[in-house]
Amino acid sequence: MKIVSWNVNSVRTRLPRIEALLARHTPDLLCLQELKTGETTFPAEELAASGYHAVIHGQPGRNGVAMVARAPLADITRGFTGDPVPDQARVLSASVGTLRIVTVYVVNGQSTHSREYAVKLRWLDSFTRWLRATNQPSDPLLVVGDFNIAPDDRDVYAPDTWRGQNLCSDSERRHLKNLTTWGLIDLTRLHHPGPGPYTFWDYRQGAFHRGWGWRIDLALATAPVAERCTDVQVDRDERKPSFGEGKPSDHAPLVITEAAPTEWAPRPQPG
Repeated sequence: MKIVSWNVNSVRTRLPRIEALLARHTPDLLCLQELKTGETTFPAEELAASGYHAVIHGQPGRNGVAMVARAPLADITRGFTGDPVPDQARVLSASVGTLRIVTVYVVNGQSTHSREYAVKLRWLDSFTRWLRATNQPSDPLLVVGDFNIAPDDRDVYAPDTWRGQNLCSDSERRHLKNLTTWGLIDLTRLHHPGPGPYTFWDYRQGAFHRGWGWRIDLALATAPVAERCTDVQVDRDERKPSFGEGKPSDHAPLVITEAAPTEWAPRPQPG
């Protein structure tokens, strides 16, 4: 099974690149974040022409998450109980066989002195409580998305410069650690000791070409999933301005490959 997670920074703007990515990687599931569109304007018909159907939790102009799958998804949940900002579309959950998948777009936080930063910490607390209440570490569970947190100093290009600031603060990292110590394993770190690989580069100051990156897009999994994860790669080509059609997202896709047992795989459809 191949799963791709990507903050596209506007699904309609990035549609030609999404279609090309589906053809290039042929994933079983594509998890998208920061759609910046509602459900009625999501390009579901265009993606259906590529052989994928979409499940959307959208919001006009900002936020939004989606799953684009080869086979129908089950047990779909939009949002989560206890969300402190329920008007923001940030979490979507579904099942593929017995595998539970959650795609997330965590609150950015803006700066450590802002109101948004306090909201971010409350959101992380609430999300962690919900995830723990609805799952067990022994369950096959995969949580992917843009966490807007660099887990440690290996995950930012200039750790001394950014230490203590938003995305790299101790409080954010403690909240992320509180989530992972329950029973989630960082799949990228299973295959790459670091530093990096980075997944985000600001559009400004030539950050991509200078190597000024961050690893804030994560794939976290319980042990049953981690044991079968054979590879995690960042598709850096997708971030290059010269690659593909139109301007790239400021994030690169995370490509997760698993040797999934039969009961996790999408069920074949009749006909």
